[in-house]
Amino acid sequence: MEKIDPRQALKELYAPSAKEVTEVMVPPLRFLMIDGEGGPDSAAYREAVESLFSLAYGIKFAAKRQMSVDFRVMPLECLWWADDYSVFLTGDRAVWRWTAMIMQPEPVTTELVEQVRGQVAAKKQLPALERVRFETFEEGRAAQILYVGQYADEGPTIQRLHQFIADRGGSLTGKHHEIYLNDPSRTAPEKLKTILRQPFV
Repeated sequence: MEKIDPRQALKELYAPSAKEVTEVMVPPLRFLMIDGEGGPDSAAYREAVESLFSLAYGIKFAAKRQMSVDFRVMPLECLWWADDYSVFLTGDRAVWRWTAMIMQPEPVTTELVEQVRGQVAAKKQLPALERVRFETFEEGRAAQILYVGQYADEGPTIQRLHQFIADRGGSLTGKHHEIYLNDPSRTAPEKLKTILRQPFV
């Protein structure tokens, strides 16, 4: 049985410093992705996340059975954006739009995703499942930092991220990117770990 740990292979991207902002180059990676609108407490977001994880775990077990490959399911990630970047500092998430996603390692194919989608749909009623897509996403040059604490208090750390980019003469591009390393239902709010990433040019 071949074992794969994408977080270890991509350590620079998934284990950043909590002390300082760093610059990274993010290569093309493949994701299960789904789009939506509203805050993270909305029904649409919860349905999207449930569909993503149901599909991701189904793919993991199918790959283990069919390919003799065992890999760790990657954390939930989300791209957030709005017409006005200042909402990321004020925390007004109700006007945010999002793409929730989970990275998939190399053995995963479109055929496997569709096979597992059918299996999951037969077992569970997941309204968002049919909207999940499997595609390559490339961010390129970005700044990131590990934030520890409640989601609502991210503002100052995001400001540090933006200042890091400004100090290098860069300008924000792409979308604000968050990677959630803990399960908020099982982790104390002050111990939540979130990678904050911002592409720039």
